[in-house]
Amino acid sequence: MSKISLIVKREYLTRVRKKSFLIMTILTPILMVALIFIPGYLATKEDNQEKIIAVLDKTNITEGTIPQTEYMKFEYIEDSDLETLKKNFGQSGYYAILYIPENVLVTSRVQLYSNQQTTMNVSSHISDALKNFFTQIKLKNENVPLDIMERIKTRIGVDTIQWTSSGEEKEGSAEIVSVIGYISGFLMYMFIFMFGAQVMRGVMEEKTSRIVEVIISSVKPFQLMMGKVIGIALVGLTQFIIWIALSFGLFYGAKGILLADNGKAATSITQNLMQPNQPGLNATVDANQFQKVFDDITTKFETVNFTLIIACFVFFFIGGYLLYASLYAAVGSAVDNETDTQQFMLPITIPVILGLLIMINAMQTPNSTISVVFSIIPLTSPIVMMARIPYGVPYWQLGLSALFLVLTFLGSIWMAGKIYRTGILMYGKKVNYAELWKWIRYKN
Repeated sequence: MSKISLIVKREYLTRVRKKSFLIMTILTPILMVALIFIPGYLATKEDNQEKIIAVLDKTNITEGTIPQTEYMKFEYIEDSDLETLKKNFGQSGYYAILYIPENVLVTSRVQLYSNQQTTMNVSSHISDALKNFFTQIKLKNENVPLDIMERIKTRIGVDTIQWTSSGEEKEGSAEIVSVIGYISGFLMYMFIFMFGAQVMRGVMEEKTSRIVEVIISSVKPFQLMMGKVIGIALVGLTQFIIWIALSFGLFYGAKGILLADNGKAATSITQNLMQPNQPGLNATVDANQFQKVFDDITTKFETVNFTLIIACFVFFFIGGYLLYASLYAAVGSAVDNETDTQQFMLPITIPVILGLLIMINAMQTPNSTISVVFSIIPLTSPIVMMARIPYGVPYWQLGLSALFLVLTFLGSIWMAGKIYRTGILMYGKKVNYAELWKWIRYKN
């Protein structure tokens, strides 16, 4: 077994056996799914605190308009005024006082008084009931039939149909494509930063602890650097594969959870994701309706070329990681502590952040000039290209981007090897860019 292989094996096994690696690899996709589904599930659990709300209606027309619930009761108060109710509020046992002024149709505002912060559920319940009631009042005043509101409500869905050069049609979803593009690009951004930093810290730890002096006696500096870079790359790929498997498992496993309680959890999640006060939003979604929605989403997912996306992700991750990890390794070998890394990190960090910003633009205009250019430039292509691929990228652009990335990371590894060879055994000297340039020009 070659010396590089031994170093790769050591770096890989050392990291994947850590408890932190196992915990984060398993917990990350679970936490992501939990952030989406748990709030909706908890929203189905009703507040069982009994709330009696006094209603002071100056219009004298809304009695019985606001529906009672199991834990929310409304008592209409007559022959009283607001100041008296507020003064005796502590002894009344009321949860709140709802004041409906005479000019409510003009101001479109009512007031809810309480000695504690009322919940959003209470406010929404009151607002929805009064909104529907006064809408009917306005329709009646305009001599419009009361049932016209239901008849004129219209929701238009957009089915995205894409046809190929052979004339075949397939249904897609702009939302799903955008989400996949964003997740792919953001994961690339996160992996490059996270694992590149691991390379830099690993090199610095070995240098400052003087362990590297022992290792260098058995292997060449370039072999040590490559072994460390490749070993950590395999750790990243292992984590990515596990995340993909867990994500698909959780996606289909969530189906059973969302269909429980007759689809109430699905309803809450849908409402949380929709814009507030969106017209035409149905208040209930039963299990059969959500089953249809779930099947529709699954069908649209099947139209996405996940084989191409995963293959490209692996390639661009390896290429982008090798490019940046070699630069991180060079920085780690050139300095003695993390404070000294700041002057060298900025030129490495700026392209990565720029790639993330361009990625957001690419999700809106995947074929714009700026998106195409930055998906081919090697320093930003791993992030931007992953955002464009779900929309469909010409193969010549994929090939050109891949070629430039390979050539650039080969050049960066050669340059980093030059810096690593000299800097790994140098201590106590403040290094600048001029010094690094001299190291690169040193002959073997």
